[in-house]
Amino acid sequence: MAEVKLKKGQGIGLALGGGAVLGAAHIGAIRAIKEFDLEVEAISGTSIGAFIGALFSCGNDFSQIEDIALDLSWTDISGFSLSKFGLFSNDKIRDFLADVIGKEATFDDIGIPLFIVATNITSGEKKVLKSGDLADAVMASTCLPGIYKPIEIDGELYVDGGVVENVPISPLQEAGYSPIIAIDLNATQSYDRPGSMVDVLVNSFHFMMKTAAKEQTQDADILIQPDLSAFNYVDSSQTEELIKTGYEETRKVLEERMQSS
Repeated sequence: MAEVKLKKGQGIGLALGGGAVLGAAHIGAIRAIKEFDLEVEAISGTSIGAFIGALFSCGNDFSQIEDIALDLSWTDISGFSLSKFGLFSNDKIRDFLADVIGKEATFDDIGIPLFIVATNITSGEKKVLKSGDLADAVMASTCLPGIYKPIEIDGELYVDGGVVENVPISPLQEAGYSPIIAIDLNATQSYDRPGSMVDVLVNSFHFMMKTAAKEQTQDADILIQPDLSAFNYVDSSQTEELIKTGYEETRKVLEERMQSS
């Protein structure tokens, strides 16, 4: 396959992968993409990629999303759950999104087409959410199995889209968007020795995603894999440095792919 070249003003599809707190790197990547004057025509997102994608699709620019991320902590979007299906609930995401993008916002209310990937926990099938309640879709895609209780949408239970496609390139392909820039947060990630049951579950889940993504990301026209090995999945104090790393590594890739005028 010939190397894809880009030019200023060109439209792209943007696939934002999952990776918990590492998702702050997506914010820096978006800044770099906008600085190269590339037009994001559609976004697909899995897990934290769905969360960042929803914020961007609703009209928030880089600086606004950065401010939101710097003020955000895990406790802002998580709470203990009495459900037999998970230790925690991510119901707080609904309240958080209501404050940022409006109460009861739907996919019809956003400015950029958005595709959110979740997993049907009964059938194991991938579900691409692109209509209906936006908060429900984001909650489903960010619902780490065993950690958060599943989200019910139209009578079906959904969990994190990373189970089926952690770097969601296929929704953009199927919708006809090209070229596609994909951001994989897990390619270089290292893991600490687990210190709790939650750590064991999270590490296991991310090992699975990392393995599957090696094949899935081959379909990207431009693949960005920032080196995030110095960061962990849960410490929100890393946000500023993660944004910087995502920005710098995305600029490096795009500088090589932009056509000279």
